[in-house]
Amino acid sequence: MSERKEVYVLGHRNPDTDSICSAIAYADVKNKENDGNHYVAARAGQISSETSYVLQRFGMRQPTYVNNIGTRVRDMEIRKIPGINEGISMKKAWSMMAEMNAVTLPIVDANNVLDGIITINDIATSYMENQDSTMIAKAKTPYCNILETLEAKMLVGDPDAVFEHGNVVIAVANPDVMENYIEKDDMVITGNRYESQLSAIESGAGCILVCLGAEVSRSIQKLARDNNCAVLTTPLDTYTVAHRISQCMPVKAFMRTKDLVTFTPSDYTDAIKDTMQNTRIRDFPVIDKNGKYVGMISRRNLLGIRKRSVILVDHNERSQAVENIENAEILEIIDHHRIGSLETMAPVYFRNEPVGCTATIIYSIYKEKGFKVPPQIAGLLCSAILSDTLMFRSPTCTMLDRAAAEALSAIAGIDCQSFGIEMFTAGSNLKDKTPEEIFYQDYKKFEFGDVTFGVGQINSMSGSELDELERRLRPYLEKSCREHGLSMMFFMLTNIIEESTRLMCYGESADTLVEDAFGRAPKAGTIWLKGVVSRKKAAHPCLHRCHQQRSRRRCVIFLACPLRFRLYGRLDHPAARSTAFRYHERQNKRIICEERVGPKRSALFAYRKLRKIKNRTGFFLKNCVIIFAVEQNMGP
Repeated sequence: MSERKEVYVLGHRNPDTDSICSAIAYADVKNKENDGNHYVAARAGQISSETSYVLQRFGMRQPTYVNNIGTRVRDMEIRKIPGINEGISMKKAWSMMAEMNAVTLPIVDANNVLDGIITINDIATSYMENQDSTMIAKAKTPYCNILETLEAKMLVGDPDAVFEHGNVVIAVANPDVMENYIEKDDMVITGNRYESQLSAIESGAGCILVCLGAEVSRSIQKLARDNNCAVLTTPLDTYTVAHRISQCMPVKAFMRTKDLVTFTPSDYTDAIKDTMQNTRIRDFPVIDKNGKYVGMISRRNLLGIRKRSVILVDHNERSQAVENIENAEILEIIDHHRIGSLETMAPVYFRNEPVGCTATIIYSIYKEKGFKVPPQIAGLLCSAILSDTLMFRSPTCTMLDRAAAEALSAIAGIDCQSFGIEMFTAGSNLKDKTPEEIFYQDYKKFEFGDVTFGVGQINSMSGSELDELERRLRPYLEKSCREHGLSMMFFMLTNIIEESTRLMCYGESADTLVEDAFGRAPKAGTIWLKGVVSRKKAAHPCLHRCHQQRSRRRCVIFLACPLRFRLYGRLDHPAARSTAFRYHERQNKRIICEERVGPKRSALFAYRKLRKIKNRTGFFLKNCVIIFAVEQNMGP
């Protein structure tokens, strides 16, 4: 049975009540469909006091916090290569690598905590470069490793003991010569010659290793026991024993323990990608927060990584989406805002309706699919509609929103008016919050070309509370704009009862933009707007349109070089020919009139003058257009 795929249902950053409640409700809808996936409601930021009140009121827990939807190590295919003990032999480690087709083995302790790693390169290096005859002792090789690797039996001695002193020598000379090169505690590889075995013991050898399975006499065994000399016998020949003896060493002698490159399941793949590519090791251990070994990953695992799946609610703009949304698999979008800047790799289910709240759309989906809305979910959806429409006062509110709220309030057993007041009162309790927490409680960022600005909003039932908020937020407005490198910053202090907004502004040309948008200049960076309560319907579109108009004029207003402005068109009315306009033929059009501007005068003066002429005589002209050209010579 295949594993169920986890899909996050996620709202925008700095989530409002609609974003949170719609995510919870739509996750419930998708899980009821039982399509084989597991849908998890999530949030991309901290919840507000208002949203917290709503969740507690209807006994719902906060959604899972997801601040980055990028793929993590846990989304990769983690190989469950078993950890090994530091005492096993190099030969056994090599055999395990061959069996599992691995090039790296993790070394763990009794509690499965990672101690180090050993690679196939480490084993090859130890075999080719370590020619020291004392290496077996330096590695503190257990006799059990020697017995296993050489297929040997121990006739005298303790299998759990460790060979940690002496050289490894081969007894190829006669006993008289052996006495000169065998030292105390050496390991002597010998055959079935009684004299050689006796000479080794009498020379103080710590171990004799008898090859070809030769019998060892009782007298030799007794002598060895009396002199604390271990006796082993192996069926292998002398060459094979000499070849394998270095493979008996434990992996702890060559394992890597310093500067290990490890990852945790929660690490983002974007963050580890460069490290993996710039490190010569092929496989990397994955450990949990307690240092315990989980598995191994390699660079090739990055190629087949599974993107995290997500459904977006209450937004469809990249600047408002959770971080790394471009690396996620977007399955659906449910929203009620303008079409934004998100792009998808494949077609998705996109439902966008001109209503006041995403929760209204979610309620419609419940009805369309024939699912019963649980009372707790009904309470959440009703709360979202009341919040987004400011208790039906917002210009974004539609009859569908009202009808949905009334139906949902009946299911939840609440009264829209009284509950709405309770909810907004709870959300207005901001005394214990910092300016930063208040500012980002309901904040969105917008991008238009090369201009980026942020718009935040706070709703309140009290004018005096808004006075205090304005005083506290003014310094932070300027600080936030500078820190985030935004062109402009706006913040709406909305009075729900009076249906008005104090719009605070800061940034380059922000005051002028607000004046052009609303017809009045801000005073001390604030303007009072009667009837403006919706960021989506009123403030944001006005600022957007005004910014576009100002951008179109900028090329004319700020030029201060020699220019020639000409008004082109056709004089198709007889009365026009009797006017005082200068004109002559030029590319099938006539120059109706022209104005010249020197480098020290404003180009706007000439442009406006020609504009007036065009507007005044427009009924005479066809295909009329004003063109300006930069001239080096201001001749006739």
